[in-house]
Amino acid sequence: MTSTEETERLRYPIGKYSHATPLTDEQVAEAILSIAGLPSRLQEAVANLTPTQLDTPYRDGGWTVRQVVHHLPDSHLNGYTRQKLALTEENPTIRPYREGEWAMLPDSLQGAPEISIALLTALHQRWVLLLRSLQPQQLERRFIHPVGGEQRLREHIGLYAWHGEHHLAHITELKKRKGW
Repeated sequence: MTSTEETERLRYPIGKYSHATPLTDEQVAEAILSIAGLPSRLQEAVANLTPTQLDTPYRDGGWTVRQVVHHLPDSHLNGYTRQKLALTEENPTIRPYREGEWAMLPDSLQGAPEISIALLTALHQRWVLLLRSLQPQQLERRFIHPVGGEQRLREHIGLYAWHGEHHLAHITELKKRKGW
């Protein structure tokens, strides 16, 4: 395996998200289950890690485990807000954020993972309550991302299920490689 292939495998341990085909109702339901279970799986993944382990990057040039943990509620708060905007406004244009810069702020570099896991847990409880209540026509609602273009809730739910699994795999695969 070349170093480029290895880097890609470490960056995308579950593969890149593909939204080439619309998600079926069954796939949306599976995505919601994934979102619902993420906080407990994340808590389990980081349980008993030492400060040194938390501050280990999941790959060369990548974020530390601690930064990944803090990134998840940052990102998912944005995703939840985008979906609520799409449900309450007609094709709103959302505001992107600089996730790489957010990951370099002191709360992401030094904060206890438990803080972000608690935030993620509460957020996902509300988010899943909302997602499970959506009617089929609401899954077709859209918002506009200035860079990514128009996005439909149906696929956006799938994207965030993938996003959680993607970052969880960064942690679990690092633990396997390191024998933690």
